Amino acid sequence: MAPVTISRPTTYRAAIIGTGFMGRVHARAIAAAGGQVAGISGSSPERARAAAASLRADAVFDDVAELIEAADVVHVCTPNHLHAPLALAAIEAGKHVVCEKPLAVDAASAQTMTEAAAAAGVVAAVPFVYRFHPMVREARARVAAGRIGRLTLAHGSYLQDWLLRPDDDNWRVDADKGGALRAFGDIGSHWCDLLEFVTGDRISAVSAQLATANERRGGRAVSTEDIVILQFATAGGMVGSTVVSQVSAGRKNRLYLEVSGTENTVAFDQEQPETLWVGGRGANAVVMRDPDHLSPDAARLAHVPAGHPQGYRECFDDFVADVGEAVAGRAPDGLPVFADGLRAARIAEAVAASARNRQWVEVAQ
Repeated sequence: MAPVTISRPTTYRAAIIGTGFMGRVHARAIAAAGGQVAGISGSSPERARAAAASLRADAVFDDVAELIEAADVVHVCTPNHLHAPLALAAIEAGKHVVCEKPLAVDAASAQTMTEAAAAAGVVAAVPFVYRFHPMVREARARVAAGRIGRLTLAHGSYLQDWLLRPDDDNWRVDADKGGALRAFGDIGSHWCDLLEFVTGDRISAVSAQLATANERRGGRAVSTEDIVILQFATAGGMVGSTVVSQVSAGRKNRLYLEVSGTENTVAFDQEQPETLWVGGRGANAVVMRDPDHLSPDAARLAHVPAGHPQGYRECFDDFVADVGEAVAGRAPDGLPVFADGLRAARIAEAVAASARNRQWVEVAQ
């Protein structure tokens, strides 16, 4: 007997612009969400054709405008300086957009993108995917329920070592492609988004110091920072600090956030994502990712039984799945959108001004 072919309707037809690492991550998540990569476009037709199989692409387009027309959702996975023109072209064509972070190389462009998406009525999302760790949602739920008490202090770090040596190089190092703030725009934005997402509070003022450990890379001078030391205050009365580095030997992707209140402390380490540390005056606890014992929002994102690890890929899968829900008119709570990308751009703008002027700077709200 011949095998039966089951036809499933496709509800998420995506275009991916950019065929590097992030393009592959997006392609996998689209497939996991039951979507289809209708087409791709790259920095050159040759590179796009070479990447077509790994991106699960139905077609390769030399013309970006034609690619945008072939899809319902456009995923922008290019170097940062191309985010604004490509996202705006997709919005003008009436398409939903997923744009990598940082949303733009300056706050003015990010605001233009955000306003354009709102005026067009399209879904416009930015992948602050660490929000999708179940134990991040558990921390958020505990804060919202008042179990941490009145929030007083937040601190942490985001540390990497992939640019440790002078011969480590990448397009992000160049300010004309990646933006004036590299380490902060690339990973510091994730930390600040996670802080505001977990606490429901907003950074209101910053004092920042920038440092460049390797002032030459690939035989050229470097103007972007390797290290950021940031102090901040929030609208709700918290104070805190974070350290951002892409030159910390041995640290691969260590995003750590700790929030303290008048009753308890919660701490999340992205390299140990299966647990949440909860500190109390009388006793401490390590809460495991067990869907039977988590808050509803955390349990929703816990897809396998306790003891079976989840990680970065599942976060991206859930992010794209929630984009699909939003496209279908059922936007889930916590989906990071262009307004969140604009928020990150405004914090980055204040960080740059503070470091330049060596003073505290208010963050535009």
